[in-house]
Amino acid sequence: MSPGAWWSNAVFYQVYPRSFADSDGDGVGDIDGVLAHLDHLERLGVDAIWLNPVTVSPMADHGYDVADPRDIDPLFGGMAAIERLIPAAHERGIKITMDVVPNHTSSAHPWFQAALAAGPGTEARERYYFRDGRGPDGELPPNNWTSVFGGSAWTRVVEPDGNPGQYYLHLFDTEQPDLNWEHPDVFDDFEKTLRFWLERGVDGFRIDVAHGMAKPADLPDAKDDVKVLSHSDDDPRFNHPSVHEIHRGIRRVVDDYPDAVTIGEVWVLDNLLWAEYLRPDELHLGFNFRLTKIDFDADQIQHAIQNSMEAIAIENAIPTWTLSNHDVGREVTRYGGGEVGLRRAKAMAMVMLALPGAVFVYNGEELGLPDVELPDEVLQDPTWERSGHTERGRDKCRVPIPWSGDAPPFGFSSSPETWLPMPPEWATLTVERQTADPESTFSFFRHIIKLRKERAEFDGDGIDWLDAPRGALIFRRRGGGAVCAVNAGRRPIPLPPGELLVSSGPLVDGELPPDTAAWLA
Repeated sequence: MSPGAWWSNAVFYQVYPRSFADSDGDGVGDIDGVLAHLDHLERLGVDAIWLNPVTVSPMADHGYDVADPRDIDPLFGGMAAIERLIPAAHERGIKITMDVVPNHTSSAHPWFQAALAAGPGTEARERYYFRDGRGPDGELPPNNWTSVFGGSAWTRVVEPDGNPGQYYLHLFDTEQPDLNWEHPDVFDDFEKTLRFWLERGVDGFRIDVAHGMAKPADLPDAKDDVKVLSHSDDDPRFNHPSVHEIHRGIRRVVDDYPDAVTIGEVWVLDNLLWAEYLRPDELHLGFNFRLTKIDFDADQIQHAIQNSMEAIAIENAIPTWTLSNHDVGREVTRYGGGEVGLRRAKAMAMVMLALPGAVFVYNGEELGLPDVELPDEVLQDPTWERSGHTERGRDKCRVPIPWSGDAPPFGFSSSPETWLPMPPEWATLTVERQTADPESTFSFFRHIIKLRKERAEFDGDGIDWLDAPRGALIFRRRGGGAVCAVNAGRRPIPLPPGELLVSSGPLVDGELPPDTAAWLA
């Protein structure tokens, strides 16, 4: 554990760049939009930005299909834009972490284009997973693997001679061929990418699909009942033991930059297997997604927290907490929507911020934004098409955030045609309106982040569970002494002893009402 490291108790703010702010009027958010609103992030009190992918990409999967990992896509403002953002953020004491995508490239990447042109059996194809098909004339895929987005994980190519030929593996979209990390060029190039950004002042990386990359040599069939956008721990597509050697190599590079952090997206449920990614020579931080998977229920919340604390204890690592992101529906909607959903979301924000470790807030969470019911014709997530229009995908939580004014596009863009449409009822949720209102969700977030930073009661790296009435949970920060109580039951409960610091909603006759949390010193 590195209790002195800046990231060990940081509040990270996830910027989904397409949806944060648009500086050039094309309806898509960009890096200069982030630069223009650094004041908002400074006011909120965040320590770092996690920037979703902004590198050169055909945008088949909104930037997770990378064609050039060492250049910024013109859509987001090109290299000059990030060279403006990094120092401006640093001047405000805000770190910048970038998304990197080591599992796959774009099909437009020069390596993949060369592999297509070179034909079967060539060195160029060794950087990816090209395989002959099964059955007569090879018309069946090499195995039964499915794409996370739906459909087969294999696509057959037309060879240079014009005939159908080999298949290539893509665990995600057709335009995201998986890299073969057994090939030395793959690590060498990734090291170049890491050093390229670290030399330009980036403070670390969120590593996409950090449990991917390594594949079993024989590519065995998977079980048949794999669902879209999910997998289990025994799925041969992910979490192969040799992935850890790759992470050790990444860590050796990053250790040349002592303050840099690596944060892994690790969708592994078994605590022992998950903790392996947090060994002292692998990732600094690993996303634990348990709080994104539960209802507003005292037993489920306690179990998720306890489970996460036990998982990080295996390697004496730093915990990470998040309630939502660009892949997970927004918590206001998950907890019931409307006023009830918002009250519960605020209570859960207090639970999350009372815990030791690093916290990730998704853009718009500080405004209490809900998911948006979008019409079919505007959906853009590849999951929608690949699932045969059965899975609506993740666009509902990616709608641009409202800044000002009374009608869409709410200051997000000068163009009314935003990349996803914004609902007119968000007029009451704009940053402008909420910043001016001391009772707003933004003011609440700003206040609790400030308290977490300034009060010694939030020091210490453990928690102790205290006795709580049925339907509630109460814990104390070990070492600091802050107490967090949350009432997920149906009737008010007495507050635990102590000085009330803040509550997520008004008390009722001195008691904590349902759907409400309180901090006490």
